[in-house]
Amino acid sequence: MTVGAEDAGQRLDRVLAARIPSLSRSRLKALILSGQVTVGGGADGSLAPRTIRDPSMQVKSGDTVTVTLPPPEDATPQGEDIPLNVVYEDDSLIVIDKPSGLVVHPAAGHATGTLVNALIAHCGDSLSGIGGVRRPGIVHRLDKDTTGLLVVAKNDKAHRALSKQFADHGRTNEMRRGYLAFVWGAPDRPRGTVDAPLDRHPHNRERRAVREFGREAITHWELLETFTGSDGTPVASLLACTLETGRTHQIRVHLAHIGHPIMGDETYGTGFKTKISRLGPEAQAALAALGRQALHAYLLAIEHPDTDPPDVLEFRSELPGDLRRLRDALAAGDREPGAKRSK
Repeated sequence: MTVGAEDAGQRLDRVLAARIPSLSRSRLKALILSGQVTVGGGADGSLAPRTIRDPSMQVKSGDTVTVTLPPPEDATPQGEDIPLNVVYEDDSLIVIDKPSGLVVHPAAGHATGTLVNALIAHCGDSLSGIGGVRRPGIVHRLDKDTTGLLVVAKNDKAHRALSKQFADHGRTNEMRRGYLAFVWGAPDRPRGTVDAPLDRHPHNRERRAVREFGREAITHWELLETFTGSDGTPVASLLACTLETGRTHQIRVHLAHIGHPIMGDETYGTGFKTKISRLGPEAQAALAALGRQALHAYLLAIEHPDTDPPDVLEFRSELPGDLRRLRDALAAGDREPGAKRSK
């Protein structure tokens, strides 16, 4: 298209939206940002086309604007040869011990390389389709950097049965999920419950926050170990957490809410970075090498969808290597003179 005098001085994305009604302004903005729009020509036609990545650029009369529409991407995830640690598998379900760094299903910024891509390659066409084309078989999730046990449905019947169990969260069935969390500080009692509703953070949609009118969220915790720092006072602890609800980032937000954020959590625990200096050198190095929140889904119990009465399948996962090294390093700090350890 060629810019006329009536459009001179207007924003590039606004002019394109008016001239190409088949594309939304947001779509045109995305095309500009991705380098699919060039501007050349000029009043005397002497300007060579150049790629423009600024949607707010003011166009000039005589500019020649070219918009390139890339071919549409296939919305269906493809199988990828990604190694999986399969804990259990039958015709109805598969239980995976997920490593750190593996995203569960394709989403913005993670179109490939996900657990779903790995499962498609491993299971073929047997995965349940109820979850949608981008998340077949997925009935629950773990954050990208959280390790541990996750179950996936391999047919629609299993998907419905497992989804019902996770929605109930063990209130009327045998489903249980347990997590191990290394946290800053030490609670003043052996166990407790966080009952605090969660919703999107008011200023950051990627985060969650405790909100008065949010969705119900309940986390139970138990103190397993306390680790002391270089001054002989508690600096960190290991908690076992169980969920009564399953909200996004629930454990991470709830533990931060009670003043014990998870170690290594760059989203909810940044205010506790000053405590790193209280760790011994070995623990500081282990935490720096961790590069993620110290959270592991160690326990998963489900009722098998094909048996009546249902068989209860219980799985446990040992701490992965990076968390074992952190635990050993924290415990080594305990053995310094004057330090104590409680269980």
